[in-house]
Amino acid sequence: MSDDVGRVAGGDGPAGLPPGPAVRKGRRQRRPTGAPPPLPHPVTISTTAWLVAGAVGLAGAFLASQLTPWLRVDDRASTWVLRLLAGMRTPWLTDVANGINVAGSSWGATVLGLSVVALTIAFRRWRHLLVFLGSLLFLEIVGTSIYLGLSRPRPYGVLIIAGWGGYSGVSPPAAVLTIFLMGIVYCLAVPGRARSWTKAAVAAVVAVFGLARLYLGVDHPGDVLLAVAFAVAIAVAAFRFFTPNEVFPVAYRRGRTAHVDVTGRRGEAIRQAVRDQLGLTVVEIKPVGLESSAGSTPLRLRVEGSPDEFLFAKLYTKGHVRADRWYKLWRTILYGSLEDEHPFQTVRRLVEYEDYALRLLQDIGVRTARPYGIVEITPEREYMLVTDFFTGAVEIGEADVDDTVIDQGLLLIRKLWDAGIAHRDIKPGNLMVRHRTLLLIDVAFVQVRPSPWRQAVDLGNMMLVLAVRSDPQRVYRRALAYFTETELAEAFAATRGVASPTQLRAFMKRDPRDLLGEFRALAPQRPPIVLQRWSIRRVALAAAMLAVIAAAVGETGNAFFPAAENLGAYAPSCGTGHSMILSAQAVPSAAMLPCIAALPSGWSIGGADISSGKASLWLDSDRAGPRAVTVTLTATCDTSAARQIPSDQPRTRRFEQPPSLAAQFSDLRFYTFPGGCATYQFRIPPGASPVLAVAADSAVALMPRSRLVAYIRHSEGLALCGRGASCPG
Repeated sequence: MSDDVGRVAGGDGPAGLPPGPAVRKGRRQRRPTGAPPPLPHPVTISTTAWLVAGAVGLAGAFLASQLTPWLRVDDRASTWVLRLLAGMRTPWLTDVANGINVAGSSWGATVLGLSVVALTIAFRRWRHLLVFLGSLLFLEIVGTSIYLGLSRPRPYGVLIIAGWGGYSGVSPPAAVLTIFLMGIVYCLAVPGRARSWTKAAVAAVVAVFGLARLYLGVDHPGDVLLAVAFAVAIAVAAFRFFTPNEVFPVAYRRGRTAHVDVTGRRGEAIRQAVRDQLGLTVVEIKPVGLESSAGSTPLRLRVEGSPDEFLFAKLYTKGHVRADRWYKLWRTILYGSLEDEHPFQTVRRLVEYEDYALRLLQDIGVRTARPYGIVEITPEREYMLVTDFFTGAVEIGEADVDDTVIDQGLLLIRKLWDAGIAHRDIKPGNLMVRHRTLLLIDVAFVQVRPSPWRQAVDLGNMMLVLAVRSDPQRVYRRALAYFTETELAEAFAATRGVASPTQLRAFMKRDPRDLLGEFRALAPQRPPIVLQRWSIRRVALAAAMLAVIAAAVGETGNAFFPAAENLGAYAPSCGTGHSMILSAQAVPSAAMLPCIAALPSGWSIGGADISSGKASLWLDSDRAGPRAVTVTLTATCDTSAARQIPSDQPRTRRFEQPPSLAAQFSDLRFYTFPGGCATYQFRIPPGASPVLAVAADSAVALMPRSRLVAYIRHSEGLALCGRGASCPG
């Protein structure tokens, strides 16, 4: 072994460590109680304002829906606004408004949403994509509950001149379009002037779309405002919390999103924190080594004094901890628990552990950076570990590797083995060479008492790194001075595929030699060690993740299709409820409206679908099964193939088609009346008694529309447009 291996660097530090710069320290200052940290966690006014606006609007909508006086005021104010817009109706303006409405609520919105997803994938902004889809999922789930909770009919007192579906308590098309556009803002627009202009364009598009729907009379003004406020509040809160600009910037340049900006306010905060907490005056902050670092932002700090006095710092943020958590979860699903895959839960614990690892490696004589201390930038969100900076050192991938450097690398692994430690990230970017001395950096992944497999992988990766700049035969011969042939065989049986860091695999791929194959040929034969580790935890995690993804995709996918406008409705019960009013608005010419009167034993309400031009409800039976009876209200129906019989419903004509008994009992019945037709479809499966159809007759009744017209006129002072109540527009 060369004498250089055991060389002790000069200075007054621990044995075997290079001396640190002679930095001059000032007086450290303790932050008084109540004083703000160097970089307080920002609480943006706009985010808070949108959240408050969404909450207040939501509370107001539910309050108005429950208290008749407030509902009357809201309906009258909405009708006043809609009548003003209806007074402007002209044929060409109506065509334009219909075009805008169709583009924003039909396939135009679908193309827009899918384009956001495709472009975000193209630019590999995976975190932004997940937040966008998560926001859409939250909007879909919570928005549906709000929609059904409000269950507000369409506007009164003005003629509706466009198609619609379902209630109007919160406008689903406006909410979906808004969140798609917010995806453009936060997934594709660069922060700054470009994003400001994009926000202005989005506001203009949403305003035009909302005005078009109000002009057509399909929504109340409050419906559009609530939908927009709710969608914006979700998007703003989600993107600013999970993808803050300073941690996950949208940029069209090469670079890792893990690296945060250290200029401006954060740069000043770093200077203040280092001065107060370490007594050092920083005059320059410069990112270094970004290509080989993804778990932190590495920095070079020039301190006051000589231009050659530098320190090294690793800035950790909450985003790095979240990324580490997802990375380890994904590795567990892909490979099982290769070693300790438990993530750090806080930024403080992560930086504390690396500081501990540095001091532990110093104790066993490993040449690594001397820690100066931990600097708090933002409590529980941003911390920085300050250490020596190896001035004049280069990565081993760019250095001359001779026998001295080879021996130092092998001795380094021997020391780790003897101390029961594994580095877990041996790669060219973490090994520096200065004056023929090998230095180890980036010890965040260090593990105490690792598995034998992990220790073997450290040895294999070290020998591969050394061989990239020399040759395998030379490295193997030197390794025999520190390890047995059995240990070397185990190392190359374990070092396979993902066991080597990505950077090292890239170096090996560019090398024309088969380095791993040559090492295996030199070492005794040993079967490869399997990387996959199966456990109940891994299978459960994979199954849970697959189930969550499938459910999220299924639920979120609904928002990308035009059917998202109609989220369904409650079946109308005979009376003056919102569903009955909505049915009357669906077919405004109908003099009679089908509704649920009294359910016989064994029957239940299956559901309803109410949209412009048609209103349907269906009943389920414990013996006849789902959708045993479906009742549909339309303006007209074809009774040419049916025969008229005496009607059991007053002021109606009844028609029956001959029942079909081929596969199941199927009977079609029609009730016609002025301006409408109610179609009854009976489907009784084989083996069930057709008498069930008779029992269903008492469940559905036909109620006069005039009752609802009178109720709206008396309670709201407004007109239920259609038969019995004429409206402008």
